[in-house]
Formats: sequence, structure tokens, C-alpha cells
Amino acid sequence: MTSSILVLGAGMVGTCTALHLQQRGFEVALVDRRAPGQETSSGNAGLIQREAVEPYAFPREPGFLLNVALGRAAEVHWHAKGLWQMAVPLWRYFQHSSPSSHAKATDAYSRLIAHASDEHALLVADAGAQDLVKREGFRVVFRTPAAMDKAVQRAQALQERFGVRFQAQNTQALAQAEPALRLPLAGAIHWLQPWAVNDPGALVQRYAQLFVARGGRVVRGDATSLQAQGLGWAVQTAEGCLQAEQAVLALGPWADAAIRALGYRFPLFLKRGYHQHYRAPALLRQPMLDAERGYVLAPMRQGLRLTTGAEFAPIDAPPTPVQLTQVEQMARELVSLGEALPGAPWLGARPCTADMLPVMGPAPAHPGLWFNFGHSHQGFTLGPVAGRLLAEMVAGEKTFVDPQAYLPTRFS
Repeated sequence: MTSSILVLGAGMVGTCTALHLQQRGFEVALVDRRAPGQETSSGNAGLIQREAVEPYAFPREPGFLLNVALGRAAEVHWHAKGLWQMAVPLWRYFQHSSPSSHAKATDAYSRLIAHASDEHALLVADAGAQDLVKREGFRVVFRTPAAMDKAVQRAQALQERFGVRFQAQNTQALAQAEPALRLPLAGAIHWLQPWAVNDPGALVQRYAQLFVARGGRVVRGDATSLQAQGLGWAVQTAEGCLQAEQAVLALGPWADAAIRALGYRFPLFLKRGYHQHYRAPALLRQPMLDAERGYVLAPMRQGLRLTTGAEFAPIDAPPTPVQLTQVEQMARELVSLGEALPGAPWLGARPCTADMLPVMGPAPAHPGLWFNFGHSHQGFTLGPVAGRLLAEMVAGEKTFVDPQAYLPTRFS
């Protein structure tokens, strides 16, 4: 007998969850207020990061924190209201970022990242999305020899422990590899296994088209209207009230509001981010992170995308793209950006948890409700992995990764 299920949220995580549930025989409706891939999943640097085996920890260097507090660090911007609203989870984030706690989180996080490329590869092939993906890695560049030397040591340690591969490039090798660079730099770490996607939103759309081609439904609807109804769940959509036996909340940065309405209080917080496209006369060959300045330049179909670091602000706060202004000046030192494309900068939010691990599994107090959110900086990378793991749990299958570290009950 076919079981029905609603998946709320059509970003990378939700779309992949819908696909994997569909593969297991569920009748799936994918519900969102916008078309698939139009929110957070469209605005990132387009990287599928096999090397990202460590979650982002709360910085602890006193000098860096002082610069952040004084508004002098381009990597971080904050709103007073945002810090006030997120004070408790941010404090817990700081505590979980101690060396011992971060090492424990890395063990669990790396087990997911290890499968990211393989799981994306299956969907890319089935969705016919090879034209969107370049499998040549990306670079982290360094302006000073001290930072470069430290990065090489860290990369060697990660390679030995997790099998992630890299190549260290000195000033000359980097200049030859990226002729668009205008300044000689100290060097780069070329991570060899990540993939670069030239239109992240389009990749989600291809996955959603595959879902529809296989018989799935994509419906415009209001996730905040979700409520238990009878022995199942119901949500209001453009097609009327849609009902199913089970439901999955894969709402990314909007998950906190949805679960609070159901009585849950998890230590969640947001990191907002911006991007802008430019008509660069010469594109970089690969995406590039300027490690000592905290921004990424990524070649996209729309032009050269410049992305910012983190902004701590309420999700509905007005845009304050001061970081974009700061990093644009820094980026112009390195490459010829050209003119910015018309239109306001893009703004989105990353859904984060205090312990740096996603929330995946059954809702503790609501039978038939499942959670799949909190993937922080790596929702785009982890979408197919998260979708498969959640679908295996829903279907009662043996999971390919032990889910214990990611279950919602860890916050009880």
C-alpha cells in the first residue's frame, strides 16, 4: 500500500528528500511558497564541498572577536536585535566550539560529507545536469606566507585523517593556474575533489524536474499552515487543503518558526549572507576563497559571483549589505570585477544549530512528522545525503549512515 507524505521546503534538502522518498514508493507532494531552488539554495557559492569535513566553529581569537565587535571585520556583521534574539544559541555555539566538542562534531559531520559527491553524482546523471557541474575542485588563496604555511599543515592533517586530496600551489604556480589574478599571492590550497556548480538554483530545479518526471507533485503552499489532521497532516496550498499521512519539515532558515508553533525549542540561529554578480572581463577558472578576507569569487552563468561572510540578523530584517561593499573593494585588488549587474544584491540565510550538526529524524512529540533542517553552510552540499538518510528512516530501512548524532531528541 502506497503511503502519502508532504515535504515542506523545495530547496536542495527538501527536493532531494522528496526524490529519495519517491524512490522508496511514497506518494510525495513537494510544497513551497516559491518554485524549487529559488530561496537559500540559489544564493551560495555553488560548491559541492567534499573537503568540508569540519563544521564551522565559533571563532575564539581575541583579536578577531574585537574586530567583529567594533565592526572592523568584513567576515562578520551583526545587528543588535539579531544578537539579542540569538544570544542563547550563540552562547551554546561558542561552548560547542571548544576543541574537544568541535572534534566530536567533526566526527559526525565528516561521515555525512564523505558521501556528498557520490550522492550528487547519481542525481546529476539522472537529471541530465552535467552541463551545470565542473569537477575540478576550488582554491583557497592566501595573501601572507604565514597563513599559507598554517593552511598547508591543516590540509595535510585533513588529508591523512579523512582522505581529502589537495595540492599546494606557490606564488608562481597559482599565477599560472589563474591568469586573471592581478596580484602575486603567497599561494593557494587547491582542493581537488569539490565540484563547482555554475547555477546552484538551476541544479535544484533539475532535481525537481526529475522528481516531477517520475510522478511527483510540486505545489505552491504555505508551510506555516501545517497542522495535524485526523491521523495525518494537512497544509494549505494554491490547490486547496493538501493532506497526507506524514510530513517532513525541510524549511531551512524558516524551520525555527515552524517548529516553535508546534512547541519545540531547539538552539537554532541564522547566518545571513549576500551576493552580487559582476561582468568580469576575465573569469576565474575555478571558484576562489580569499581566506584572509572572508569572501568567495565563483564563476557563474550570470557572471562572476561575489559572496560575503556571515551576518547575524533577524531573518526579516532589512538588507544591510555593508559586507558586500567591503569585500568588493578587496576583490577588486585581486581581479578585474567589471560592472555589477543591475539589481539589488541577493540576500539569504543559512540555518545553523548550536552543536553544528543538522537536525534529521522523527519529531519527538508528533507521530508522522519528520525534521530535516539545520545544515548550516552545507545544505547545498549535503542535500542528497540528507534526503537519502531521512528517507531511509521514514521507510524503516537500515540507514547508510548512523543517524544517532543528528536526531532531534538530542535537544531534549
